[in-house]
Amino acid sequence: MLEGLVVRNLGLIESASLEFGAGLTVVTGETGTGKTLMLGALRLLKGENAPKGLVGPHSDTLDASAIISLDGGETVVRRTVSASRSRAYLDGAIVTASALAQAIGDDIAIVGQHDQHTITSMTGIRRLVDRCLDDEGQAALERYEASWTTFAQTTAEAEALGGDLRALEREAEMLSFQVGEIDDAGFDVDDEADLRSSVAKLRSAEELAVEIGTAMNELGDEGVQGRLELAVRSIRRAQAIDSTLDTAVEQGDALVLLVDELLADLVRYSDDLTSDADALALTEDRLALLGSLKRKYGDTIEDILTFRKEADARASALTTLLATSADVDARMTAALDGVVAAGADLSRARQAAGSRLASATVAHLNDLGFSDPVVLVDVQDAEPARSGADRISLLFASDASLAPAPASAVASGGELSRLVLALTLGAGGADTGIVAFDEIDAGIGGATALAMGRKLAALATDRQVICVTHLPQVAAHGDAHLVVRRTGTVTSVSPIQGEARVNEIARMLAGLDESDVGQQHAAELLAMAQRR
Repeated sequence: MLEGLVVRNLGLIESASLEFGAGLTVVTGETGTGKTLMLGALRLLKGENAPKGLVGPHSDTLDASAIISLDGGETVVRRTVSASRSRAYLDGAIVTASALAQAIGDDIAIVGQHDQHTITSMTGIRRLVDRCLDDEGQAALERYEASWTTFAQTTAEAEALGGDLRALEREAEMLSFQVGEIDDAGFDVDDEADLRSSVAKLRSAEELAVEIGTAMNELGDEGVQGRLELAVRSIRRAQAIDSTLDTAVEQGDALVLLVDELLADLVRYSDDLTSDADALALTEDRLALLGSLKRKYGDTIEDILTFRKEADARASALTTLLATSADVDARMTAALDGVVAAGADLSRARQAAGSRLASATVAHLNDLGFSDPVVLVDVQDAEPARSGADRISLLFASDASLAPAPASAVASGGELSRLVLALTLGAGGADTGIVAFDEIDAGIGGATALAMGRKLAALATDRQVICVTHLPQVAAHGDAHLVVRRTGTVTSVSPIQGEARVNEIARMLAGLDESDVGQQHAAELLAMAQRR
């Protein structure tokens, strides 16, 4: 049960905090006050899409939260919506909107006046029928879905193979060659820089030898090294006299060591230096090979290796695909046979479910003022598709003396509203603990409106029902009554009872909320509704 609802900046509603009880709660108000906004908040809280148009002018963010009792415990749900994002919360934790839908979506049913598409489209009718499937029918539906999945996968394999197996074989061979060519080259990501450095060194080996030799001579015993050692010995003799030269001695020793290390490095470099023509040729050949691969597969070694990975994956896929080509036709035939058989079982189950839905709907329509309505769910064979191997349509006649026809063609607005309600109830749409109706009473009045009020009140005996209505005959049946009022650009929502409720019913009857006659009629209507 919905215990409480708090909204802020929902359309023109700046702020509203409402408590709900069991039974039927009706929501009324003048046209344009935003009565349906309250159900917009419920749609948000049950995980539906968050239209930015619901965000009001009072701040940058819409905030809706509710306390819902489920299975003896309370759950707190919340949605915030701004121009840039929407967030959902479940018991204080941030969750996805789909998580909200999974947690409470099945516990709240909302039926709106614009849900008439559910009875005028094959998809909508099929969904209603499938909700009436028994256990055997549900098993048939699951078998069909599994058969269709197998058929779709096999079809995709056949389409991937196409009609030219030789072309696929040639592509697989080419991909394998390309992968092998890259593997045989054996390049790593950093190899290009190393190769270019080696080529430069090998090409200038003689010049490098001359320069390094000169440097070693200048640093050796006859050069810097020898003079530096003489200088350090002189500093040591001076330090023996003046201990303040300790630091100078340390610095001198460090310089000697540094020169020694430099010389050792140059000697090693000189020893490794060679003008080997064969080594140069091999290195240049590697660079040429790399250039060839770059022209074919990418601008860098990394690009080449990425191409190799993708080519290998494609080659593996083609190999697997080609391996299945021999039996794909046989598997296609078997898969299609499975779809046809499962489709026949599902169609029979849908015919039975359609009959149950039609009977239940007629019973509800009788309660809603129809004397002898006709509802037929017509299940005809059709080409297999994802949803089944049948075509389902709804035929309706307001009286048995009339020929049944598609509801969209023969039903008035008021008849469509009642048919939506009856079908929703007949398909088990009111099996949830909370049912909200959004102005489904459009186009009706008088005795028919009273019948709808009675139906909604009866429905609310064992569940919580919320109904946004513009009809006093429906509003009078409410166990609780909320009024939406608008002053300028601000809308408020508040509960009413007693005299205030009589005034509101009088206003709805004929705008006579301050008339003694209007109030008398309203009081009579309320009393009659309560007796019934």
